[in-house]
Amino acid sequence: MAKKLYEDDVLVIGLGRFGGAVAVELQRLGHTVVAVELDAARAESFLGKVAKIVQADASQPAAMGNLKARNFKLAVVGIGSSVEASVLCAMNLVDAGIPTIWAKALTPEHQRILERIGVQHVIAPEADSGRRVAHLLNGKLMDYIEFDDGFAIVKMRPPQEAIGFTLAQSAIRSKYGVTVVGVKSPGQDFTYAVPETKVSGHDTLIVSGPTSLIERLASRP
Repeated sequence: MAKKLYEDDVLVIGLGRFGGAVAVELQRLGHTVVAVELDAARAESFLGKVAKIVQADASQPAAMGNLKARNFKLAVVGIGSSVEASVLCAMNLVDAGIPTIWAKALTPEHQRILERIGVQHVIAPEADSGRRVAHLLNGKLMDYIEFDDGFAIVKMRPPQEAIGFTLAQSAIRSKYGVTVVGVKSPGQDFTYAVPETKVSGHDTLIVSGPTSLIERLASRP
């Protein structure tokens, strides 16, 4: 039997598309997942997929007491149907003293409320996905991850000015203020980039840097 990657029990509340995906993946990674879902049919559909399913209203403090929520170190609030239920649930988790809480936000206002009541990690999957798709639409970028401080990491096709040259020769870093972290050639393993790395038209580049500067590089032919 394979060794578990993670030992921490995780409390996941709400088994919609977001919460359900998080719960199943956490269980696969080795966490023991206790999932809470108000809807009986949906709760039943996750039997066997996670360690334990509890049908309960997590917006009620008594439910958190029954679950012994204070014993968990990690919790995820995936409620996507009600801002009120999400906030009440998050408050119950904060009051229970859970040290690390992740929660899904439906709107920017919802995000601000969650942050003010003490949720350490707030995710806005719809907004994040929308921004990511906007950067991928022109076909220059193959993948895009943006961080809160205006920094991004992208997977992209090389610009024409880099093809056939080493990174030192094309001077991407000095021209655009971004760093080519690595290069992936077809059929070859990923390699970390060095000044002597030569770029071909079939390569994929992993590039990091400020979002505005990456966008400038991506606009090049």
